[in-house]
Amino acid sequence: MAGTAIVGANWGDEGKGKITDAFAAKCSVVVRYQGGANAGHTIINEFGKFALHMLPSGVFHPHVTNIIGQGVALDISKLLSELDELAGRGVPDPALRISLRAQVVLPYHKWFDELEERRLGEHAFGSTKAGIAPFYSDKYLKLGIQVADLFNIELLRAKLAHSLVSKNVLLEHLYGQPSLCPDSIADELIQLGERIKSYVCDTTMFLQEANRRGEEILLEGQLGALRDPDNGIYPYSTSSSTLAGFAAVGAGIPPYAIKRIVAVTKAYSSCVGAGPFVDEIFGEEADELRRLGGDAGEYGATTGRPRRMGWFDAVATRYGCMLQGATEIALTNLDVLGYRDTIPVCVAYELNGIQTQEFPAAEELNQAKPVYMELQGWKEDISGVRCFEDLPELARQYVLTLEELIGVPIKWISYGPRREQLMEKM
Repeated sequence: MAGTAIVGANWGDEGKGKITDAFAAKCSVVVRYQGGANAGHTIINEFGKFALHMLPSGVFHPHVTNIIGQGVALDISKLLSELDELAGRGVPDPALRISLRAQVVLPYHKWFDELEERRLGEHAFGSTKAGIAPFYSDKYLKLGIQVADLFNIELLRAKLAHSLVSKNVLLEHLYGQPSLCPDSIADELIQLGERIKSYVCDTTMFLQEANRRGEEILLEGQLGALRDPDNGIYPYSTSSSTLAGFAAVGAGIPPYAIKRIVAVTKAYSSCVGAGPFVDEIFGEEADELRRLGGDAGEYGATTGRPRRMGWFDAVATRYGCMLQGATEIALTNLDVLGYRDTIPVCVAYELNGIQTQEFPAAEELNQAKPVYMELQGWKEDISGVRCFEDLPELARQYVLTLEELIGVPIKWISYGPRREQLMEKM
């Protein structure tokens, strides 16, 4: 068995959905192990274009069992709407299993998320308002609701009543909002629980047995290394670990089962949300890259917000790959850069007049300036190329330069939105 984790090397939005979808063709199981509906994975296939927020990216492969692990922030309403969308667009019903230990994003988590961002005003963190921070706060305060609780009505009502004691105080005295009724929330959750009951099982035992049988397990990460709360651009981070090291915890498999870690990074940089972004570009230069990027431009799959744009950042990417423990890299969106005469690459930061190739803490990042080298562009359409040797020489040189700067082999190159536009660099 070769357990493979597919994770982001940067700020998220690297193109992990396409890579997971492609790798899933040779796997038995695909597992979402962290995060929630606050980020989306975009996949384009024969059924059309999809932005998955809750479902694992293996749902388009009939032979794959798709698992939502206990590390996930489960938004049941979003999950059900995605299942309905798949069915409405002709996708066969996916094999889906949900961990009975996964915790549920509750209606008031989203409400508190929105209220707090509103209260913070210009100091807001750019939340997607999917309830993620309040959800994980409750999880670690031991106030969360597990999927298993949805089928124990008496326990569910008692847990909600206990949790809402302090929340109603905050609603009234901090946010000036009416209090919440635990019974009405419980009634809604009971109905949602019935709708997912057939999917619920002990996914830890399922995965442990699959591992013992030597099956191929694919672990799908959300966001990227720089959004990790312990190692990233805190406090402009998410609320769960975005690293491959957490995959064993969030999925429920032994750490030694993960043999490969594929870190995904774009051939340039993009970022949704607030926080330091050293080599950000602006104006027409950013607009042009944003317009040409990806299948329909660089806009957040969850929020629709225009992504912040930049050139490839070797400092940030090298740091992200180190955190992930990357064994190989998947480079996406190489085709987008075909319009450039020259392509800047950030190779260092200038901090207090001194150049560094180390990725500093968040406060110092705000003072850092990018140091660029210029590479020659290839000025060709590469969307029809099928092997690395057939790329224009300058495109090959660009890839090899990035590989040298990062220090991890670039093994996969995506050069368009479709499944078949993915090559392996031998």
